[in-house]
Amino acid sequence: MRRHPTQLLTSLLFFLFPTIFFIEKGMAQNTTIPVKVGVVLDLDTWVGKMGLSCISMALSDLYASHGHYKTRVVTKIRDSKRDVVGAAAAAVDLLQNEEANFMISLGSKARVPIISFSATSPSLSSLQSQYFIRATLNDSAQVPAIRAIVRAFGWTEVVLIYVDNVYGDGIIPYMTDALQGIDVRVTYRSVISPSATDDQIGEELYKLMTMQTRVFIVHMCTPLGSYLFTKADEIGMMEEGYVWILTDGLTDLLSTLDPSVIDSMQGVLGVKPHVPRTKELENFRVRWKRKFRLDHPKDETSELNIFGLWAYDAASALAMAVEKVGATNFSFQKTNIYSNSMLLDTIRVSQIGTNLLQSLLSTKLKGLSGYFQIFDGQLHSTAFEIVNVIGKGERGVGFWTPKMEL
Repeated sequence: MRRHPTQLLTSLLFFLFPTIFFIEKGMAQNTTIPVKVGVVLDLDTWVGKMGLSCISMALSDLYASHGHYKTRVVTKIRDSKRDVVGAAAAAVDLLQNEEANFMISLGSKARVPIISFSATSPSLSSLQSQYFIRATLNDSAQVPAIRAIVRAFGWTEVVLIYVDNVYGDGIIPYMTDALQGIDVRVTYRSVISPSATDDQIGEELYKLMTMQTRVFIVHMCTPLGSYLFTKADEIGMMEEGYVWILTDGLTDLLSTLDPSVIDSMQGVLGVKPHVPRTKELENFRVRWKRKFRLDHPKDETSELNIFGLWAYDAASALAMAVEKVGATNFSFQKTNIYSNSMLLDTIRVSQIGTNLLQSLLSTKLKGLSGYFQIFDGQLHSTAFEIVNVIGKGERGVGFWTPKMEL
């Protein structure tokens, strides 16, 4: 049986995804003030490696163009090692060893901003505190675009296929309600374990073949999505008469998939956030690819995707927010971190988290991913792109916006 890291767990949420959190602000002897920022990433994954390089470049670019800034964000990196316990341990190590002034605890008592550029599940909205910043889109934002596709083609029945974890479950109520609103019936929900074997995936697909519905909406990430489509192609479910629609969980990562997987996905439709094409973005892509090859010479370089752009924009916004807060005096208090009534540790908490939060929420910028501003604790999208998997990759076939629809 394959072992897959869970895409999202409810506990230690802020550590499982590439997340930035504050640690310490120290006075320097020179004209700038270093502000240490803890960054917990899964460095065994593509998103983790890409995110780290984008964060580094964002800070370098910002300070190169804003040499007058009095503060300088300094990152302290820890690897979560694909494990929730490892992520927590990495964070606690940062908090203790850096004598943290800004920190994260398991609850809202910490009162410090937690920023994630890949935590997309709608279920986070009910779990988050006001200090959780989703520098990415809520998965539910794409639901109207998918509904518009279904309505445009006149399909009246669909099957939802999704991964059996919090990431997979989160979007389903929104999707079901949206489809029912246009008289489209969800005839079946196919829930696949993130550790499903080829045989188990095949068994589920054969079950779907016996049903009359031929329109499938798929919500999962890699590598499970790759295994699903490879198997679907193998048993004849990618032939004419079948319709496959991807959420952005797979669409955003098409450039990272093996060519053999892309071959098995011919004709698939997908939605993803629209990123305006600008000279700044194209220049950054070239520079980023050069840096990534230097930092990871043994890794096969894939194309930069939306998560990297969100990491860049989030780091830029964070550094700008820190500068607005400026050289502030700090007071401290100790607090205990508990899990299931067990005392995990005692760490020091900065008292300036609220000021920093407000600074971050008021920060606006024209980022690589487009207009970047946090509303209600998360990014809001203005447009989604509709793509079709053709040949060796994807081809844009349309756009969706709240005003213009398709």
